[in-house]
Amino acid sequence: MSSALTDLFRHPIVQAPMAGGVSVPRLAAAVSEAGGLGFLAAGYKTADGMYQEIKQLRGLTGAPFGVNLFMPQPDYADPAAVEVYANQLAGEAAWYHTELGDPDSGRDDGYDAKLAVLLDNPVPVASFHFGVPAPDVLDALRRAGTLTLVTATTAEEALAVQDAGADAVIVQGVEAGGHQGSHRDIAENDGAGIGLLSLVAQVRETVRIPIVAAGGLMRGGQIAAVLAAGASAAQLGTAFLATPESGANPLHKQALTDPRFVRTELTRAFSGRPARGLVNRFMREHGPYAAAAYPEIHHLTSPLRKAAAQAGDPQGMALWAGQGHRMARELPAGQLVEVLAAELRAAMTALSTGGAGR
Repeated sequence: MSSALTDLFRHPIVQAPMAGGVSVPRLAAAVSEAGGLGFLAAGYKTADGMYQEIKQLRGLTGAPFGVNLFMPQPDYADPAAVEVYANQLAGEAAWYHTELGDPDSGRDDGYDAKLAVLLDNPVPVASFHFGVPAPDVLDALRRAGTLTLVTATTAEEALAVQDAGADAVIVQGVEAGGHQGSHRDIAENDGAGIGLLSLVAQVRETVRIPIVAAGGLMRGGQIAAVLAAGASAAQLGTAFLATPESGANPLHKQALTDPRFVRTELTRAFSGRPARGLVNRFMREHGPYAAAAYPEIHHLTSPLRKAAAQAGDPQGMALWAGQGHRMARELPAGQLVEVLAAELRAAMTALSTGGAGR
């Protein structure tokens, strides 16, 4: 079914905005040029840094693209719990010959300034993670010509997205790599969650707006499955993390298929908020004790993660990855879009002719 969203791309393939330097302009441009929808991640960028990346991306492609923002988080962290965790990490700091970061250094990530940039220099699509923007924000972006998407991890959250006036909802299953986009950071988010296919079906019965399905998708056949379940498009992150255009650290890319990293878990170890990554030493040793404090823990561990990367030690890095990470393919991003699209066409043909069961 055609919609303002699906009119933006030839293939119903959205490249997930992966923060921390992964979703760089060259990756987004390659995906959009190939007929998908590329995304920039502004979650940890300054407003000017975001603007410069948008400018660079526009110099690489005239195709539609998106920009993702993190919603500001309530200040609920327990300073005592953060201090206890900092004390536990003292050995890590000594091991990597660095200092721990200041947990209070970045609660205000410039959200309002970034919105101002997007309103002054409208982009085709804006998406939001960790909550729902105010209805007047979504309305202002719509009047500027920007399509708005918001992540939801439950049917109830998806209904809140629709009620606020977003144009589409990104339905994120528990299989997804990186941070879960739940609207409230509560204990029930730790290890809990709904599988993507079940969640898409639930949300399809709850809302009328288009659905973008996200979570562990690595092959065109999986995209066909979420489209059959009611999604209008699929969002893939880990699949694009391994591409040469991705800004991910080479150690991170290699770890996706490294036999030392066989599974993923949700953890608060690196950021203080549930996020799925490859299980490594840091996650095993510190995950059970990490405080529920985002972004305080993110800033606290930032120097450790950087030092581990510089030391060539993936055991101390945040190796975000979805459950399908072992299926990663080291293809150029544009070629990956074409391969996924071909797999999708084959799967849809098989479904329509009954060949899937033969």
